[in-house]
Amino acid sequence: MQTTPTWQSQTPHHETFWQVCQSYWQLTKPRIIPLLLIETAASMLVAAHGTVDPVLLIVTLLTGALAAASAQSINCIYDRDIDFDMERTRHRPIPSGRIQLRDALIFAVVLAAIAFSLQTLVGNLLSAVLEMAGIAVYVGVYTHWLKRSSTQNIVIGGAAGAIPPLVGWTAVTGELSWAAWLFFAIVFIWTPPHFWALALVIQDDYAKVGVPMLPVIAGDEATAKQIWAYTLALVPITLMMTVPLNATGWVYGAIAAYLGWIFIKKAWLLLQAPSDRDQAKSLFKFSILYMMALSAGMVVDSLPITRSLVSALSHEVYEFAATLMPLMVS
Repeated sequence: MQTTPTWQSQTPHHETFWQVCQSYWQLTKPRIIPLLLIETAASMLVAAHGTVDPVLLIVTLLTGALAAASAQSINCIYDRDIDFDMERTRHRPIPSGRIQLRDALIFAVVLAAIAFSLQTLVGNLLSAVLEMAGIAVYVGVYTHWLKRSSTQNIVIGGAAGAIPPLVGWTAVTGELSWAAWLFFAIVFIWTPPHFWALALVIQDDYAKVGVPMLPVIAGDEATAKQIWAYTLALVPITLMMTVPLNATGWVYGAIAAYLGWIFIKKAWLLLQAPSDRDQAKSLFKFSILYMMALSAGMVVDSLPITRSLVSALSHEVYEFAATLMPLMVS
């Protein structure tokens, strides 16, 4: 990191209080947060078998958003030098001079403190500690340690993005089960193909600032092969939520299988043309939809009405088969 960054000569240029609010909102990188909250909500509903305390749900999602916002704000503080050097990030609040380092740090600490206190009060200590662990992994492991030193940065550092399902599960049950860890594994394995697809598209920016993302160091073909391997590993892992763990039903299983087939198809197309930026962009966009739809599938599957309908349908199919059996034998 530069000791005397060139961006320090920038001066704030807020004219209204609304602009100040906008700058702090942008500091949290809000577009990243909704997906984390969807994962959290899905985990809570699966853990609660479709019926969760609405207050607990709202508070856990709120504190999850605050914790993620805190982590992203600290990330912006740490990456202020490379953000200034990249055109697409130069206008973020810190490199543009709209928010000073001290103010950004205070903001991040306050967000984390509120998240921890509120989650401990309404949820439980374990879920609150896991939220803080998510901040620590994202900032300490990914941003500080690996992002600028290893091509495996997003693989290991991606654990931070896989912690929200653990938070949601423990908020409901107070403990971590195999199903919770499997959800963690799903997000963990999903993260590399998701992020490397984006890295293929914007690798020139990473190369410019010396961030060793896999496409920059190993090239497009090697990255596409890694994406293909992780995608192949991901799909069967998602199905394990249904068999053998039985944490979800066949509605989710069918959704996961269908989404997985599309994901594999897109990863295969990228493998055939690793330098095709349009293919990489398509895979990246679908990977977001994939995780949102997979989580939504868990939610739908966990609802009591879904379980009732599936049970009734299964009974009808059984009765119909029982009726046909004597006719087939005769």
